[in-house]
Amino acid sequence: MDLNELKQYGALMKELGLSAFEVKDGNKTFRMERAFTSQAAPSSAVASEPVKSEEEEKSTNENLAQIKSPMVGVFYSSSAEDKEDYVKVGSEFRKGDTICIIEAMKLMNEIKAEDDGFIEKILVKSGSNVEYGTPLFLYRRAK
Repeated sequence: MDLNELKQYGALMKELGLSAFEVKDGNKTFRMERAFTSQAAPSSAVASEPVKSEEEEKSTNENLAQIKSPMVGVFYSSSAEDKEDYVKVGSEFRKGDTICIIEAMKLMNEIKAEDDGFIEKILVKSGSNVEYGTPLFLYRRAK
């Protein structure tokens, strides 16, 4: 493997938003990893968000749970472009309901809810690349 190939893999990782990449060449394996740096949000995005006190933020976050991606792949909110999203903000779901699809290695993996609840926020746009552990949804647990 030469330096140009490594640079191409690095550029591909950056383009796809990957944190790790592994290549096998015969009996040799090469793994690249990169750390993500946080970038400041544009001032217009910050100004449009309502400001919450620390107590309000803590109270809100304590009542919410996250659904995270169980794998690396592409997030889809519905089974096809012409189909309705599995869940929307305000949707109620039950344990075992399909809430999204993650495409990994050309396989469509239905992601099932592990709890009963209500969707509060969708954190990922359909068609986006996600990593293992990427938060996909914020939800309020059903009582």
